[in-house]
Amino acid sequence: MEIYLHNSLNGKLSHVVPLDGSTIRMYSCGPTVYNYAHIGNMRSFLFADLLQRVLRVVGGFKVHWVMNITNIDDKTIRDSAIGSKEWRKEMGEQSNDPLDNLLKFTSFYEKEFFDDITKLKINLKHFYKIPKATDYILQIQDTIKKIYNRGLAYYSAGSIYFNVAEWRKIDIYGKLFKIDFENFRAGDRVDSDQYEKEQAADFALWKAKKPGEPYWEFEIEGQRCDGRPGWHIECSVMEKEILGLPFDIHTGGIDLKFPHHEDEIAQSKAAFGIDPTAIWCHNEFLEVEGQKMSKSLGNFFTLRDLEKKGIDPLDIRFAMLSAHYGSVYNFTFNGIAAARKARLRIQDFIYSLFDEDIDGSDKVDEDKLKHNVFSELANDLHTPKALAHIFTFINNTDPKSIKLSSKKKLKAFFLELNKIFDVWQLDKKPEEKILIPNNILKLAEERFQLKKEKKFDLADKIRKEIFDSGYVIKDTKDGYEINKIGE
Repeated sequence: MEIYLHNSLNGKLSHVVPLDGSTIRMYSCGPTVYNYAHIGNMRSFLFADLLQRVLRVVGGFKVHWVMNITNIDDKTIRDSAIGSKEWRKEMGEQSNDPLDNLLKFTSFYEKEFFDDITKLKINLKHFYKIPKATDYILQIQDTIKKIYNRGLAYYSAGSIYFNVAEWRKIDIYGKLFKIDFENFRAGDRVDSDQYEKEQAADFALWKAKKPGEPYWEFEIEGQRCDGRPGWHIECSVMEKEILGLPFDIHTGGIDLKFPHHEDEIAQSKAAFGIDPTAIWCHNEFLEVEGQKMSKSLGNFFTLRDLEKKGIDPLDIRFAMLSAHYGSVYNFTFNGIAAARKARLRIQDFIYSLFDEDIDGSDKVDEDKLKHNVFSELANDLHTPKALAHIFTFINNTDPKSIKLSSKKKLKAFFLELNKIFDVWQLDKKPEEKILIPNNILKLAEERFQLKKEKKFDLADKIRKEIFDSGYVIKDTKDGYEINKIGE
């Protein structure tokens, strides 16, 4: 089935066709590993996961999905510094080597991130590569030299900056984001990896070392500029090195449109002479109870925060995937509860398909259901409309009336659907485990021992005591089993 996605470059739907004729190459901006990822971050990763699954299952494509790990930037350096209060006991002792501390610090949060997304059913095996910025320092330096040698970057106080004014003579700066050029002053520089201004400014490709920071040796035309890469150049290099240019799809949160993705476009084309990707696809923001998430409002949550509140990660996944990625998602606890109810409604219907004791008389049009659902997913990942088709079908279908032949086809459909949503069990409903009180367990074991000693009268008295307590004990070949009366 043909896939169409909203392309941030032109605001229109783009037909997804592999540029190399065989494989969709997709890059997603990954986490900056300086703390636990919050649920706003998780929406971006779940969106990218949904997209790559739809490409595989609905589109039938082979997908090379790359997500980077930002392990060197302002935040990771700040929080891994010697004496930082952000250092955790689980990381071990700090050393006197800033680079060693940085790698140890970021490796800890990288592992925690992988644990979190695994709980959200993002399968690490689906990734083609998960590169770290610090593994590509030499390639980053070579790329910066290319930009510099083409007159599109300059040296200043040990740092290298991209020259936006010179670039604008060659190409557009502002392909993804409307930028205020009225107040643009050539030569204005931004050293921070992230900035909120909508005004353009020259941005750092390479940042001069500061006391106590990790650094790499670097030299351009005899000028020493030991330091470390800027944030934006890291992605441009990893994309090119792993996927090649241009690749098919680049994903990320809408907050990354500017400056991060805009700068990616400029520096990639400046270095390699080609736009990095055919389709830019951005997910919208996440709010909590209708407000921007912030620690000051007390509505800032990580996955582990929500787990402590008894929330199942599968319900978070289903809730976020149930909303269209292009709309602002309002995270509420009532919404999560509603998502759980909806998820289990579908789960119960799936369980009913495994009841092969009843062969109904009705055939159902499972092909039509599949076509309707997959068509919505193929049309810019419209999960709300896709799920609406499923609930309409379930609400209008009595499982007991379905013929076994149709049940078999429906099971095959839900198996495919679950390769995308990954929140259901595709099997018979498991038997619920009954928690037996300890005093009943002790009585049962005492009875068992009395029977072995052939003290049957005493054993029968204990059986009655167990029965009077609301439980029934049944002897088996290997011992006994206990069930609550009426279960």
